[in-house]
Amino acid sequence: MAVLEQLTSQQAIDLENKYGAQNYHPLPVVLSRGEGVYVWDVEGKKYYDFLSAYSAVNQGHCHPKIVNALKNQAENLTLTSRAFYNDMLGKYEKFATEFFGYDKLLPMNTGAEAVETAMKLARKWGYEKKGIPANQAKIIVCQNNFHGRTISIISASNDPIATENFGPFTPGIISIRYNDINALTEALQDVHVAAFMVEPIQGEAGVYVPDDHYIKEAFELCKSKNVLFIADEVQTGIARTGRLLATCGNCACVDKNCSGLPDVKPDVLILGKAISGGVFPVSAVLANDEVMEVIRPGNHGSTFGGNPLACAVAMAALEVIRDERLAENAFDMGELFRSEMQKLIEESDLVRLVRGKGLLNAIVINDSEDSSTAWDICVALKENGLLAKPTHGNIIRFAPPLVMTKEQLLECVAIIRKTILEFNA
Repeated sequence: MAVLEQLTSQQAIDLENKYGAQNYHPLPVVLSRGEGVYVWDVEGKKYYDFLSAYSAVNQGHCHPKIVNALKNQAENLTLTSRAFYNDMLGKYEKFATEFFGYDKLLPMNTGAEAVETAMKLARKWGYEKKGIPANQAKIIVCQNNFHGRTISIISASNDPIATENFGPFTPGIISIRYNDINALTEALQDVHVAAFMVEPIQGEAGVYVPDDHYIKEAFELCKSKNVLFIADEVQTGIARTGRLLATCGNCACVDKNCSGLPDVKPDVLILGKAISGGVFPVSAVLANDEVMEVIRPGNHGSTFGGNPLACAVAMAALEVIRDERLAENAFDMGELFRSEMQKLIEESDLVRLVRGKGLLNAIVINDSEDSSTAWDICVALKENGLLAKPTHGNIIRFAPPLVMTKEQLLECVAIIRKTILEFNA
């Protein structure tokens, strides 16, 4: 088979099944092109993308400004490693730290790498700044989290699919209930705790939104105990929830909705996914000097972290978020979407609940978690021209690109409504 030969959908699926590790269970659709809120399969059928590569494509598929930044930089310099300086990294670090309101940025490539970086940073800070005895630092996490799939990160997971037969696991991790201030208060009694790492909204868990004051109260508790508050905003950040950041404290945000709760500035901020608009792997950990200064030459790094391509792409991607006011659009479209889904709940017993913030939303299907109903609905949605994916069995996550217009959103609502009302389990 020639490399450039056009494949059918089934041929592409067969190739992955034969030659690829079976570590994903994709919806049976093979995509070959994307633009804005749309994607096309290899046969040319057009779909609305309601997943955005798990919120990596917030700026829409193949945004011309971001793609042009990639092309222009690729013609000059792609990689030097950090053995030498390059003329893009400093510009990017200045841009991003001013954009989000921090002193320093540590560049990485993927969200999981950024989470690992934050965990290392917290431990080192705990030993060198807080005075925790050697090898006794602990990090508090929440149950049902999703921070990635490395050994250290799954050590913080209570998902048996993520952990089965991957042990032994990394010690020093305390797992508590999410959205439970009392549980955090109790865990913080341990004087060896260096950090509390939390998702402002648990996306993979089914877009579980905590109580309004939870994040702010958790932040204040951490401050009272000299514990770092780490926000994993890989999925919730970059305007997805209707604000530049879901935590949204002290950032250069043009969003009119930033007066609401929560309103904290994490000690350590983890970003990824949409920081590049889905064009190139880029992630970052941001912190102020008092925390970041514990990292010295040789302590941590990445051959590709901070490469010129990534820097050019990330700056362009963040400019798109700012200049096109995508946080505001996400806020407005999210309000409309949840309102329309609430109407659907009143029409159908199949949908039990809608929840979310901005354009990170989910509907809960009125069936058990071990049923195939949510999956079958997603297959039916695909046939009707909309792509979404279930999570945790009976939950369907809806996260379209933030460039979606009102007219497009209402068309998508009509597709979802038609699919639900005509669905036969």
